[in-house]
Amino acid sequence: MILPNQLTVLRIILTPLFFFLFLSGEPFLIQISAAVYIVAAITDWYDGWLARKFNYITEWGKFLDPLADKILTSTAFLALVLVGILELWMVLLIISRDIIITGLRVWADYKKISFSTSKSAKWKTFFQMAFQYYLLLVFTLQSFDSFHKEYKWLSELLLNHEFIYYTMLVITIFTFYTGLTYFISNWSLIKKAIGK
Repeated sequence: MILPNQLTVLRIILTPLFFFLFLSGEPFLIQISAAVYIVAAITDWYDGWLARKFNYITEWGKFLDPLADKILTSTAFLALVLVGILELWMVLLIISRDIIITGLRVWADYKKISFSTSKSAKWKTFFQMAFQYYLLLVFTLQSFDSFHKEYKWLSELLLNHEFIYYTMLVITIFTFYTGLTYFISNWSLIKKAIGK
């Protein structure tokens, strides 16, 4: 197994570890979970860079890499639901959209059909990841006793319920919109991939 694929497998292995540590309720373990998440996110960037630079592109990698990405981001969103920060219905809608689109793209690659990815879809990914990083960072900062005591007001401000709710609502609507436009712009190719 080439290095990019090894890094992808590592990302999948790190995901349940992050989930367990993040939901442990123990401040030190929550802090470790942030480090685990960062390492997993770095492998996402690094395996892609290696694959492009050295042409380490395999059919297995094409299937596994986007799957590993969705496993990590979906798990992090679900963890944020379980600690009471995000609404379940929003996260389920985002996860459903990403799983369907990722599944279609993997199947299309298998059928040697290339789907176009819009700029709006790339912005969708950016907004999702940026907000996820923000929430994980602030939640982790809360686990530091000194920060929680001395900067409780800041913690409450950064995790303001209305701010989080409406920001996530906008991201959810935008994610749903990109899913619709993806189907519309690639509909003929989707029918070809499914029927081929």
